[in-house]
Amino acid sequence: MSAPMAVTMGDASGVGPEIVLRCAAAGELDETVVVFGDASILRAGQALLDVDVALNVIDDPAQAEPGLLNVVDLGRLVPADLTPGVLSRVAGAAAHAYVVAATRAALAGTVAGIVTMPMNKEGTKLTHSGFIGHTELISGLCGTENYSMMLANPDVAVSHVSTHLSLRDAIDRVTTERVLNVIELTHGSLSRAFESPRIAVCGLNPHAGEHGLFGSEDGEIIRPAIDAACARGWAVTGPHPADTVFYQAIHNDVHDAIICMYHDQGHAPMKLIGFENSVNVTIGLPIIRTSVDHGTAFDIAWKGVAFTSSLGHALTYARRLSTV
Repeated sequence: MSAPMAVTMGDASGVGPEIVLRCAAAGELDETVVVFGDASILRAGQALLDVDVALNVIDDPAQAEPGLLNVVDLGRLVPADLTPGVLSRVAGAAAHAYVVAATRAALAGTVAGIVTMPMNKEGTKLTHSGFIGHTELISGLCGTENYSMMLANPDVAVSHVSTHLSLRDAIDRVTTERVLNVIELTHGSLSRAFESPRIAVCGLNPHAGEHGLFGSEDGEIIRPAIDAACARGWAVTGPHPADTVFYQAIHNDVHDAIICMYHDQGHAPMKLIGFENSVNVTIGLPIIRTSVDHGTAFDIAWKGVAFTSSLGHALTYARRLSTV
């Protein structure tokens, strides 16, 4: 059997371990999945959810067995630390430890990649003050500075030239070098799944500038990046008007990925076409890393009402990208 995929349990006070248990109880996790977390929380949580899941606590992912929920137990928490919806210093620190252990396993090749369940940034910062997020933690462990985020669903993937910036600052972020870099990262990641990924690049302005009528950035900044990518033999087109490119990708199957210039240009249509099946992918890493596209949801944690499908989609996409 090839190396299993790692799933980090996430913050024990949130929906992460709950979703893991519910998916396992539904028979949706098998020996191709190994959970990095705390067996004590998974055992205690079964009573809250009224489910019965057989755990197989292991030290090595190669010890995974069929028909069981295989868990690499970090031993950071005890049953009393299961405090649904309550910000927890120990749960935040434990969630950090799960990610570190899974990332190191991926770098060592004992797991095929990692799928991360949500951490609570506030909770983790109580013990790791410099913590920013999953992506920064994992990229640091990988020694990678050139990385980006990609949203993906079964129909299309979307990468962003910028994400969490004001629109005014996001416009300044659009440079030929940055656009080409995101094209490179996207092409490199999707080449694991597609022989020649078809990448569309959005314009910045309405109608991609309408030949300069609505701004010069599309022709003067974005077009040279596309030309440079095409010169490498890549299937890259654009700049495309952002108001039609998603329709072409979804309904006419002419694009595998779309490069967007700022956060809402990509996030808004992706949330519309697949709110529950979108997956976060960190591109540019030497390992496979995907994530569910939701947070810890403290308000509904351990009530059995959180949707569970995102974990399955994240696992499916990670396997699609995995070369192990």
